[in-house]
Amino acid sequence: MGSPTKLLLACALAGLLTAGNAMAHQASGETQRGIASYYSDSLQGSPTASGEPYEPQALTAAHPTLPLGTTVVVTRPDTGQEVEVLINDRGPFVKGRIIDLSKRAARMLGMINRGTVPVMITQID
Repeated sequence: MGSPTKLLLACALAGLLTAGNAMAHQASGETQRGIASYYSDSLQGSPTASGEPYEPQALTAAHPTLPLGTTVVVTRPDTGQEVEVLINDRGPFVKGRIIDLSKRAARMLGMINRGTVPVMITQID
């Protein structure tokens, strides 16, 4: 097995390669549809893929492929509620889910009691 530093560097390189491929596949303004979930409060302070600690009151989210630093609008088609978030992490890692939102973003979409909701994601930068 390699050292922890080599493993960390390999993971970071894999993430950069994935982000580069995602840019080629998702043009600005393209919409994705799927299920959103949100982060547990127990993850507060845990490092995200961008290196920032997770902050439940920030308007941030995890997406499996969009480049870190991308801004997206997340819309609930059933209610019209929307929120703008910054992608700063990877995930969700549950089949069928396309975005994990911070608790504040989830609250703004009115999904705290439900846990998951159908959404549309539109990249804006």
